[in-house]
Amino acid sequence: MNTGNTRYIAIIGHPIIHSLSPRMHQAAFNQLHLDYCYLPFDISPEKLKNGVEALKQLGFRGFNVTIPFKEKIIPLLDQISKEAAIIGAVNTVLIENGKLKGFNTDGAGFVESLKKKWTFSLKNKSALILGAGGAAKAVAAQLCLNQVGSIGIVNRTRKKADQLKARLKKHFPKVEVKVFARFGDDLDCFLKKAHLLVNSTSVGLHSGDDSPLPSQFFHKQLKVCDLIYNPSMTSFLKTAQKKGCSFINGRGMLLYQGALAFKIWTGKTAPVEVMSNALSLA
Repeated sequence: MNTGNTRYIAIIGHPIIHSLSPRMHQAAFNQLHLDYCYLPFDISPEKLKNGVEALKQLGFRGFNVTIPFKEKIIPLLDQISKEAAIIGAVNTVLIENGKLKGFNTDGAGFVESLKKKWTFSLKNKSALILGAGGAAKAVAAQLCLNQVGSIGIVNRTRKKADQLKARLKKHFPKVEVKVFARFGDDLDCFLKKAHLLVNSTSVGLHSGDDSPLPSQFFHKQLKVCDLIYNPSMTSFLKTAQKKGCSFINGRGMLLYQGALAFKIWTGKTAPVEVMSNALSLA
């Protein structure tokens, strides 16, 4: 029950109906008996600035940021963390003393989800990322921080992929970064030797979406991750399953990035098991 002392947290995006963050975070607040309330807001892109200002004026403690605002939010913030600056995207905002402080917990949450699923080290491994938006930036930067040897990028528009490559080379000059035209022979060669395949695009969010990568590019040695978590089995993951790949969806990343965001807002260690159980009920 909300009281005069209730602290409010939001998640903003467009669309937002698929988000499981409200369920996960509210369960965590309730478990620790914190007077917090987590609310989803679908904000149209042209109203982002007004929406963020409204959250600030209404006294919200902070908010999560999801598609398509992780990059667009940055000019509206007063400061961002070192990790968010490297990544070039923000998924968590703390509102403190009237200032908006941006963080990115996606990358660390992603790698933690890999560690929970697989024991292999990322050092000197190669990974292919589909997409070049905010989530892709977080994943790519965190992989570099974990000393991967090479990263391949495939994106619908070449310009964004080239921009991500330039960002990675600036911060991580020792990592080999390649941009591929979609579905060519050079991509096939790279994937044959790759260890990790990540879909960071929104293709798969809607029923009827095809896999963003044709089935001939999968092989059973690949570890496959779709950052989408709702639905839990996308066409991309169904293809991976048919090809004998070990795979995970984005729920682990959601869980562990959420635990880090929880600590930023409350100063308390998140009850990860409770948050995981809340997600499993969805």
